[in-house]
Amino acid sequence: MGFVSDVETEHRAIRDSILGHPFIVGVGNGTLNVKNFKHYVLQDYVYLIDYSRVLAVASAKAPDLDTMSWFASLLDETLNIEMDLHRKYCQEFGITISDLEQTVASPTTIAYTSFLLKTAYHGTFGELVAALLPCQLGYWEIGEHLSTLGKPRNAPLYSQWIDMYTSVEFGELAATIRGLADNLGDLVGAEERSRMKESYLASLRFEHLFWDMAYNLEQW
Repeated sequence: MGFVSDVETEHRAIRDSILGHPFIVGVGNGTLNVKNFKHYVLQDYVYLIDYSRVLAVASAKAPDLDTMSWFASLLDETLNIEMDLHRKYCQEFGITISDLEQTVASPTTIAYTSFLLKTAYHGTFGELVAALLPCQLGYWEIGEHLSTLGKPRNAPLYSQWIDMYTSVEFGELAATIRGLADNLGDLVGAEERSRMKESYLASLRFEHLFWDMAYNLEQW
């Protein structure tokens, strides 16, 4: 069994819990309070800033030029395309650029990004790739799940969010990181593979906590 299939099977319960989270369910059927979603997109903006730093380190640590180039391209796309789209999407909810820039990271956001940065700087490349999986694969899984159930016609902005993560481009991103993780899992020894699993699980738990944070309007 490949590394990704292995960890996905092992932690199916957490992944199912995310798909059944009231925040995700509310987006899917259009019933989520807009206040909760606005809290989420504000925190996600803060998250994306440190996520970009993690991608920069991933590019620097990559073992070959093709992988280095892929992470560098993803960094460029995140900083110069995705974040701009995020700002424009937030404007649909009445969130200004000033609002975004003044957002104070919640305790969970800080904990999650701190873990990713620590893994990036002090972990192996395999651990770093494994830590990115729950976000990059997880959003694709959520998007596919909600799209299969049927997008909410009464909440076009939520439908637009689902479309973002079922796009061809995002599907290709998910497939690339999956393949990279599987290749690394085949190359490393048992001890390194175990650390990769631990890294994946920590990030998966943080993903679940991030949805909790958004649903509970967590702040200091």
